[in-house]
Amino acid sequence: MYLIRGQHNLDLFNSRFPRLRLCGTIGNFDGLHLGHQAILNKVKKNAQQNDAKTIVFFTEPHASEYFAKVRDQNVMPPPRICPWREKLKLLRQNKIDFAFFLKFNDSLRTMPPEDFISEILESINLVSFTVGDDFRFGENRKGDSNLLKSWGDKNNVIVENTETILHKGERVSSTRIRNELMNNNFDLAEELLGRPYTFSGKVVHGQHLGRTIDIPTANIWLPDQRLPIKGVYAVKCKLEKEQLNGIANMGIRPTVGGDKPVLEVHLFNFNKNIYSKRLQVRFIKKIRDEKKFDNLDMLKLQIQKDISLAKNILNTPNDN
Repeated sequence: MYLIRGQHNLDLFNSRFPRLRLCGTIGNFDGLHLGHQAILNKVKKNAQQNDAKTIVFFTEPHASEYFAKVRDQNVMPPPRICPWREKLKLLRQNKIDFAFFLKFNDSLRTMPPEDFISEILESINLVSFTVGDDFRFGENRKGDSNLLKSWGDKNNVIVENTETILHKGERVSSTRIRNELMNNNFDLAEELLGRPYTFSGKVVHGQHLGRTIDIPTANIWLPDQRLPIKGVYAVKCKLEKEQLNGIANMGIRPTVGGDKPVLEVHLFNFNKNIYSKRLQVRFIKKIRDEKKFDNLDMLKLQIQKDISLAKNILNTPNDN
């Protein structure tokens, strides 16, 4: 998959792929759930029928993250299901040919929808454009599918909506999935995503406090955005081709004076140096909420109980 990093790289793209026929879509695609997959399937079907390639437009940061930052520092945007690197990986797995990264900033926010069409959509050779049932774009979200269809009719571009995807009678959406994850409903979240919920990140150096209580942990780098989970979990992990079980804590670590979210994973029966390697974490079941303990000894005792419970959940031998 070829990534176009920003509008300023369109000339380079067009010089490398002159007049390439494209079938596209646009959206946040957080989680790339069943509803998103339905959109991508339409795009791929259109590309097959029109002898074209597929392209997905997405913005970074999400609009809600941008508004929270510039308008009110105290308002937290919704947590992300997956960071943008994971989104690219999922688009690649869905056999999308091109991804178009658009930086969401004040210029894009205030761009009239007609200018968005002329400056961005018309800068490539679109033959079809597919949008979700609730898609809005441009200044004050004035642009909608009706405006796009009017433009498409005049420029021989097929513009179509996708119908709402329902699961168990309710709309599939990123908001619904976040709520299910926060409520520890991982089985339903998996059904809505079409795959298990995981988070992948690079193992980085932390404070090495786990070693002082004989429970070493792998600290996983987190993006600025929060994850839709909080607490202690039984987890299944993947390190390259190795499958490992463990417990994970997603939180600020109040016992040791932490104030920023950290994802720590203790892997069972494992003692290797894995700094700078990527670890994929699959959250199986929540064990408890994070809490502050009076001292490290009390924390260690609780973590040992968590390990025992996690091993029973994961059906692994109950040894340290």
